[in-house]
Amino acid sequence: MTKAGTTVAQADPPAPAVRLPRRRGIELALIVVAVLLSVYGYCAVGLATYGAVPPGAAGYGAGLGVLALVAHLVVRYRAPYADPLLLPIGVLLNGLGLVLIYRLDLETPGDRAAPTQLVWSTVGVALFIVTVLLLRDYRVLQRYAYVCVAAALVLLTLPIFFPSVNGARIWIRIAGFSIQPGEFAKVLLAVFFAAYLAANRNALAYAGRRVWRLQLPTGRVLGPIVAIWLLSVCVLVLERDLGTSLLFFGLFVVLLYVATGRTGWIAVGLLLASFGAVAVGWLEPHVHSRVEDWLHPFASIEAGQGPNQLAQSLFAFAAGGMLGSGLGLGHSILIGFAAKSDFILATAGEELGLAGLSAIFLLYALLVERGIRAGLALRDPFGRLLAVGLASIVALQVFVIAGGVTGLIPLTGMAMPFLAQGGSSVVTNWAIVALLIRVSDSARSQYDGEVAP
Repeated sequence: MTKAGTTVAQADPPAPAVRLPRRRGIELALIVVAVLLSVYGYCAVGLATYGAVPPGAAGYGAGLGVLALVAHLVVRYRAPYADPLLLPIGVLLNGLGLVLIYRLDLETPGDRAAPTQLVWSTVGVALFIVTVLLLRDYRVLQRYAYVCVAAALVLLTLPIFFPSVNGARIWIRIAGFSIQPGEFAKVLLAVFFAAYLAANRNALAYAGRRVWRLQLPTGRVLGPIVAIWLLSVCVLVLERDLGTSLLFFGLFVVLLYVATGRTGWIAVGLLLASFGAVAVGWLEPHVHSRVEDWLHPFASIEAGQGPNQLAQSLFAFAAGGMLGSGLGLGHSILIGFAAKSDFILATAGEELGLAGLSAIFLLYALLVERGIRAGLALRDPFGRLLAVGLASIVALQVFVIAGGVTGLIPLTGMAMPFLAQGGSSVVTNWAIVALLIRVSDSARSQYDGEVAP
């Protein structure tokens, strides 16, 4: 517009603010699907075994549905921007685990684990609810980093003073009650690692001497790294627990790489872990026997002693084929006492086949991917490392367990997240999902209401 020979430019209207969708309706729909799939599996087991729907199918569906609905309402109220896939994946994996344990219980009437697992699942969901309700800001955990590592070390040390179970000292058993403290320690260690590396990431990446292509930090910063490696070896020697030591050392190496961006730490971590595992594998009889079973899984058959657990597991996977024998129609109970815990993946492989097994691995992959995505979207280093660390716990545990039961690596005696029998494991995994829910809510809410470009 011109006035008296002067041109006046009209101002552009302000850019509108972007409101992010909360997607809680998607989460609820996926939870309904997860519950229905779990109930279908429960009914399929009964139909295959007895030719009729189990009498407790309605109660099982109602119980799982109520737990999932309450958890959803808490997320809708306290974490409205959280990732809509995390909770449904946890519900589906937990529900499928209950179905597989119930299916194996039918083969062992005197040793029923499904009712106990359902109780522990309820405790896990309750912990999930409490965490989402009370933990308003995940950054509060950074203040208690050294409290977390002290508690983790105490939990890791306690099983040394109790009798070994199946050759490993990873349990605390008192008056018929058992707990595996290492499961809780891994979450506490993830908090400590994230806090420590967030505070020292510059010194780890740029300070100190350069050896070949690796920038070594100063001794003051490098000390905790060496201490963690030595601690992992000590846990392996004293408790004969290869899985836990590899898990939390691998967790630290992954977070170290994420914090510094230097791939050399991956090589150093693999070298140290391999050296410790090989040394103890030769010196510790219990670990050495597992290595021998891994190298020669059919040796017991050739010796006329029948198949061992690993051989039975491989037979179960082979019998499953592409589509599986069907829920309730397999024979993985022949694996023995660990069929409901260490080797429950073999039941899934035999009765659901390669297709079902791939679907389970896809669920784990989605859980890990969504956790890492939430971390990468955050602006603070602690939250980014915490999310990646929690997701890495699930990824490392799935790899170690799946690799063990399929003969890829030696057996470790760990529990498959959500699927396997184990109260400590299912409670801890629900705590991990709760923390990822809180982190993902913060990651998306920080962009809500921003001005559109």
